[in-house]
Amino acid sequence: MMKTIPELAFYWLKRGPDALTHGERNVLQSTMERRPVSRDTNEAYERHLSVGDRLADAIARIGGSWSFIVSFCVFLAIWALSNIWLAKEAFDPYPFIFLNLLLSMLAAIQAPVIMMSQNRQAEHDRLDATHDYEVNLKSEIEIMALHEKLDQLRNDQLVTILDRIEKLTKDIQRLERGRKQRTAN
Repeated sequence: MMKTIPELAFYWLKRGPDALTHGERNVLQSTMERRPVSRDTNEAYERHLSVGDRLADAIARIGGSWSFIVSFCVFLAIWALSNIWLAKEAFDPYPFIFLNLLLSMLAAIQAPVIMMSQNRQAEHDRLDATHDYEVNLKSEIEIMALHEKLDQLRNDQLVTILDRIEKLTKDIQRLERGRKQRTAN
């Protein structure tokens, strides 16, 4: 039985230990120790988020929702209609320069915050993909090991069956010789 990572690397991955990634080393180590490699990547990822990261995610979650879009459209309609209705006493008369300024400021703040959240999500997706690779690799190695064990069991059974056939053949030959000797006498 192989006991070291270099032996397992050559045997299962057909590569030297220097060519292994950290994840592959982790998979081979977990295979040697018979321990699972799966883990909750969301939990580990959430632990490392800063307050700013959580805030950016919350803003992106709200800013990218239909409820925000609908409520903001209602706000814009109320703003425009109230300023049109108030006409001369309007606090932001048509062409709504103050509203335009507010929308520009909102976009200037919201866009980078949403991009920060998307960048973090992309990083999280990369971590998930790496973890999926490790789990899949471990599964493949375990399946290949099971195939090997089954092949060995089948081989052992065939050897046992052949031994029994050989013994039965010798017994039949011995009985046949004994019968021939009795009929010859």
